[in-house]
Amino acid sequence: MEPIFARHQRSARYSRTRKILGTLLFCLTLVFFLSAFPGQSDARTVSALSVRIQGSINPAQSDMLTAAIEQCRDEGCDLLLLSLNTPGGLGQSMRDMVQTVLNSPVPVAVWVGPRGARAASAGTFIVAASSVASMSPETSIGSASPVSAGGKDISETMKKKIENDFVSLISGVASDKGRNVEWYEKAVREAASLSASEAAEKNVIDLLAESPEDLMRQIGEQGLALNGEEVTFGPEEYSITAFEPSLRFRIFSWLLHPQIAYFLLLGGIAGLFFELSNPGAVFPGVFGGICLVLGLYAMAVLPVTVAGLLLIFLSVLLFILELAITSYGLLTIAGVVSLFFGSVLLFHFEYGLSSLPLSTILPTVAVVCGAIILALYLVTRAQLKPQTIGSEAMKGLTGRVTRWEGSRGQIMVRGELWRARTVDGEALAPDTTVRVVDIQGLHLLVEPVTPDADE
Repeated sequence: MEPIFARHQRSARYSRTRKILGTLLFCLTLVFFLSAFPGQSDARTVSALSVRIQGSINPAQSDMLTAAIEQCRDEGCDLLLLSLNTPGGLGQSMRDMVQTVLNSPVPVAVWVGPRGARAASAGTFIVAASSVASMSPETSIGSASPVSAGGKDISETMKKKIENDFVSLISGVASDKGRNVEWYEKAVREAASLSASEAAEKNVIDLLAESPEDLMRQIGEQGLALNGEEVTFGPEEYSITAFEPSLRFRIFSWLLHPQIAYFLLLGGIAGLFFELSNPGAVFPGVFGGICLVLGLYAMAVLPVTVAGLLLIFLSVLLFILELAITSYGLLTIAGVVSLFFGSVLLFHFEYGLSSLPLSTILPTVAVVCGAIILALYLVTRAQLKPQTIGSEAMKGLTGRVTRWEGSRGQIMVRGELWRARTVDGEALAPDTTVRVVDIQGLHLLVEPVTPDADE
């Protein structure tokens, strides 16, 4: 028989083995549940929707920003990452965008970039309103003084009212975000501007970032307020999705491009001119009307000078007057000159934005003027050409006498029977060849044609 002491040792070893196995099983079960429910961990993946605004601030850009924020909300994104490069734009569009950023259900991080970009004028307000303001090195911000979009000087009283209004807006949002209120006020009152490094030093912006990815990395290290809690994340714990603009925005943005608006305006004017000079053509009038409406819509949004627009319409008036007045080309030359200077003065962009370049104006003016001169030539030739329809077309035709009595009778001309009489009352024999010399009422005045005269 097995000794009692040996049985006790075996029982103790068995008990220790069971405890070790039970502990291992518990640890494995705990690891499984922790991996199955990652929400219970402090780590999380932050999703960002990236949208880029480049060029003039206008209603199209405002609509795109609104659509991007709505997509963030619908798809559950945590952050809107706005890449900005603008020389400024329309005051009302800027206000709409600032309001959209301030009331966004998700944080809006603005990154001014890439290198060489700027957030001037209206862009300064958008940066001030953002949840996280950042800039790429070698970029700039500022020059936010109000100016007239039409290029005119603002009266002192009106300028002061607009300036104070803008200062109250930008100082309010800058103070709420904990940024340098004093400098933002100077950007409006004195058109002050800063480089990216200076802006970071003076607490105008929060971060310097080389790229949107670098910005996300820095935000993850510092933490981001999401749903009332501070969330930190690592380089592998965020995702960036690009925003795809809608077809409506693409069309809207296309219409508001200065060169497109200019082409639409001239195309509409040329189309209506062709329709007026050649009534009944239909297509030029319909095409010109559509182009003119679209062009005038764009002109209502873009900073257009009254002088430039009036000069362009004056050129059209001069071209039309050329049809009615014999000026030996002087009105056409005046119209070309008026069209050229109207095109040069048409737009007045602020903050360094250039107006239409001569490389666009010169070929366009040449093509439009060539088309209008061709139309004038065709109209003039049609007016000078002898009438070849109706009764006037009968003059000079020859016919044959079918019946004659006294000084009157009947002749066959172009397969038709006409009543006729001779100029001097001469009687004619049947089958005599005659020529029509005039028309009086319902009678053709004819004269006999001798073989020599016919030749």
